[in-house]
Amino acid sequence: MEFKIGKIDWMFLFLCLLVGIVAEVAFFEGEIGVSYLVFIIVFYSLFFWRFRRFSFSHQRLGYLVLISIWCLAAGYYLYDTTLFSVLNLLVIPTLVIFHLALITSPKKMDWRTLSFILYILQRLGNGFRYSALFTNHVGKIFKRSSNEKHYAIWKKIIIGIAISVPFLFIILNLLISADTQFERLLSSLPDLFNIKAQNVFRIVVILLYTFGFFGFMQVLLQKNIQMMKQGDQKKPIVIDGIITLTVLLLLDLVYVIFVVVQFKYFFSGTLGEGFTYAEYARRGFFELLFVTLINLSVTIGVIYFTRLVQGFLKKTIRLALTVLVLSSGVLLVSAFMRMMMYEDAYGYTFTRVIAHSFMIFLMVIFAYTLVKIWLEKLSLFHFYFIASLIYYTGVNLINLDQFVVNQNMARYEETGKIDINYLNSLSSTGILALIDLYEKDPTIPGLEAMLKERKENKEFLRSDIWQSHNLVRDKAYKKLGEF
Repeated sequence: MEFKIGKIDWMFLFLCLLVGIVAEVAFFEGEIGVSYLVFIIVFYSLFFWRFRRFSFSHQRLGYLVLISIWCLAAGYYLYDTTLFSVLNLLVIPTLVIFHLALITSPKKMDWRTLSFILYILQRLGNGFRYSALFTNHVGKIFKRSSNEKHYAIWKKIIIGIAISVPFLFIILNLLISADTQFERLLSSLPDLFNIKAQNVFRIVVILLYTFGFFGFMQVLLQKNIQMMKQGDQKKPIVIDGIITLTVLLLLDLVYVIFVVVQFKYFFSGTLGEGFTYAEYARRGFFELLFVTLINLSVTIGVIYFTRLVQGFLKKTIRLALTVLVLSSGVLLVSAFMRMMMYEDAYGYTFTRVIAHSFMIFLMVIFAYTLVKIWLEKLSLFHFYFIASLIYYTGVNLINLDQFVVNQNMARYEETGKIDINYLNSLSSTGILALIDLYEKDPTIPGLEAMLKERKENKEFLRSDIWQSHNLVRDKAYKKLGEF
């Protein structure tokens, strides 16, 4: 790797240090709230400044990914959903790395292939290597600029300190045993050491962020990437058409019989004899799991591994795949209706609603896959990636906790049934719902005591530092204070 450092690079390093400080303050100084959005704003300001003369590629997809990143980061300020708060700690950095690598990659590079993932990993590895080379380069400059005698003296001092450590450990233990006053003096030092340890930790985190940003973006500026040549690609794996058709026909036969026999059972809206609502919904979930892991996987595999099959056999395989996809759709609708019956009986939860939304997402995936079966020019991975990104960003922005609260409140208005213990588990959104519920009906058993307990422990919702500010948490804290 060619290594050259100019004035602009030193300035960029200084700016990376400032962004590293922002990152440490945003993520390690309390619960994450508005701080994530602030960090994203600062980080992308640095990136677009450094790449202000760079010709970006894949810009349409890049804008979609960028919008998703900003929306997910804003979710830390707008909502208080525990699951997404945890998941996005991994999802957002992954999307940021993907986005930066995507828009700085060669225009002819196909991001839909496995080689693009290897390209990203290569860029990350080169980023760490660049930071290591830069550190070594700075060390050589410092060594050349310093007095050789001073350098030798400091080297000997460090060696002397290292030799003294084991002796000091033994002597200090003996002196502590001999004198209680000396022991008390030393016992007051851990607090001081603890503060120093925290500062050392902060400095290490800042430096890691600094050189991580610096190395990765410096490498992205370089365009000397060796792209995989078409001639070097391995021959595609091909599955025999007759074997594939045999497997598909057997699967289709099972599904057709299953759907025909139980069609009335699926869509009658009633329980089968001997089944409870829980068993009914649970069986629907496993049908969904079966559809996801088996049918979709088989369909994708057949589409990709029978591309070279032609003629009548190709058309027959397509028909068999069509039956498989349509049968999968029937099973999805069945699982969807079963979950609706379960919700009508027991109410709405975050898990049930997210399962419902995932079923709708799968229906979209199967619909596109059905079109792909007959139109080979379409790209499955391209659509799957974009659809998944839009779906995940969408369920973050919808605020599913609030949706669950609204549905349970509507169910309470109709039936008078509500699970206050579950609402109590929905973090800040649930607290606001319980307060609203109390204002409507303060006679609900256990509700007043639950809110009083929440009020006594409301300090965990308080945002004393700017990093932790969150609209829902702040509103819940204020409401509890007025209760």
